[in-house]
Amino acid sequence: MADLERVRALQGRIKQMERTRLDSPGDVPALATLPGLADALPGGVLRQGATYSVAESLSLVMALLAGPSGSGAWCGVVGIPDFGIEAAAHSGIDLGRLVLVPRPGVKWLSVTAALADAVSVVVTHPLERVAATDAARLASRLRQRGSTLIAFGDWPRPDARLSVTASRWSGVGRGHGYPSSREVTVAVSDRTELPRTARMLLPDAGGGIRSAPGAVDRPAPERSPDARYGDVRYEDERYGDARSAVATASMLELLEAVG
Repeated sequence: MADLERVRALQGRIKQMERTRLDSPGDVPALATLPGLADALPGGVLRQGATYSVAESLSLVMALLAGPSGSGAWCGVVGIPDFGIEAAAHSGIDLGRLVLVPRPGVKWLSVTAALADAVSVVVTHPLERVAATDAARLASRLRQRGSTLIAFGDWPRPDARLSVTASRWSGVGRGHGYPSSREVTVAVSDRTELPRTARMLLPDAGGGIRSAPGAVDRPAPERSPDARYGDVRYEDERYGDARSAVATASMLELLEAVG
């Protein structure tokens, strides 16, 4: 009981610290979302209380986090040791409002659920197959708290599944130049719409994220077996001195509360 009270107190403290309200007009509350993701997300926004599954592309996960994080939302990442601090900062994620739990061990699902009580968006990497009953209980918790879950990997009955099916870098000529932008094709499916694709620049020449010129929705193709190799990850300075920026005192208390 004491642990539950501590989690609720921490949730209240974090909500008070958030700079802006993230609700948008309409029946379904939405988080601030980068405009470049509008073609990929059902309804054009990242919805509160919803669950999203992203296959393999860590860059796409960071893009999904950048909108809410840049608007003042606290975000948590569970079970992804390769979630690079440098790449996150380049994506527009506020490191001062980011919680990393890279190796949660067997309690990864409990840590995910606890963070969902305290932060607006939780990214989790399932370390084992998730039972439908556990996913349903967590989905109910997300709806009650108004938090959003992004599963980096397979997840039972998500509200939407996203995957990068093709990737092409530009800016490199024959023996000269350097990668300046990357166009990706994202396959999207949800519970209400037919599968479709969206093309976006991730990143564009300025390091941002936007729809690709002339991008149109079309039936989603078969997943390319080599698509995952188009993803870029920053391996250096993964944690280093940035640990103090992402592991605040409040968050350390939260993790202690859940054991």
